[in-house]
Amino acid sequence: MAEITAHHGLFKDTNLHVDDTGGSGRPVVLIHGWPLSGESWEHQVGAFADAGYRVITYDRRGFGRSDKPLTGYTYDTLAEDLNTLLEALDVRDATIVGFSMGGGEVVRHLARHGAERVRSVVLASAVTPYMMQGSDNPDGPLTKKQAAEMTASLTADQEKFYDQFTTEFFSVDGQLKVSEEERQKALALALQSDKKAALACMTAFGTTDFRDDLTAVTVPTLVIHGDGDATVPFEGSGARTHAAITGSELYVVAGAPHGVNVSHADEWNRVVLDFLGR
Repeated sequence: MAEITAHHGLFKDTNLHVDDTGGSGRPVVLIHGWPLSGESWEHQVGAFADAGYRVITYDRRGFGRSDKPLTGYTYDTLAEDLNTLLEALDVRDATIVGFSMGGGEVVRHLARHGAERVRSVVLASAVTPYMMQGSDNPDGPLTKKQAAEMTASLTADQEKFYDQFTTEFFSVDGQLKVSEEERQKALALALQSDKKAALACMTAFGTTDFRDDLTAVTVPTLVIHGDGDATVPFEGSGARTHAAITGSELYVVAGAPHGVNVSHADEWNRVVLDFLGR
């Protein structure tokens, strides 16, 4: 457990909470989804470490145990945070795994900083290539009405919103695919987030266009997604991301919700570990 300083401010530094298993294995950096924290990877950290990898997780600014500054919730800044982490820990030859919102950080980092430290990437249930539906993005899975409703609901009642959100996060066709204990863990992590940060990041993942960023992804890439994902639907995200990245691999987890790394942890881990081993 450690902290890195992601940004030196005029009045206050921004520190990110980092967990690093250490060791001499090849590094795997796991970037969590919105509105959770690095603790949401509990089903992956031990499995990947046991397979010989050095596993690094961190809490995005504004979430979990990291600092919660007033600003800095654009993907450009979040990608800078990721780059600062890689440099501070001298991470090289890494696989970067971006879940949901975290997939945007992965591709924006590659577009801005290149692949000098990156061996491969995994885009898991990711928000790429562009969530917001519009005339120039008719296949975007998020409508402006849905985005406005989410913003209003979170603003009005954070606990009620996250209770509903975590239910959808782990459900397929209205059926919860994890235990209530697992859902409650996710709810507790969501409630650690700062509301200002959560709202700003909601705007960021909903309105950021990653289509140009995807052209910068030239390292081996695995796209993994649940086919029952109601939060970031596969057809509007995973399928389009796979089509946009030349040579990418695609694995669709049957009957899986957005939180597939929890609901189908054994299958998800097996597929990702197979990719890591090649």
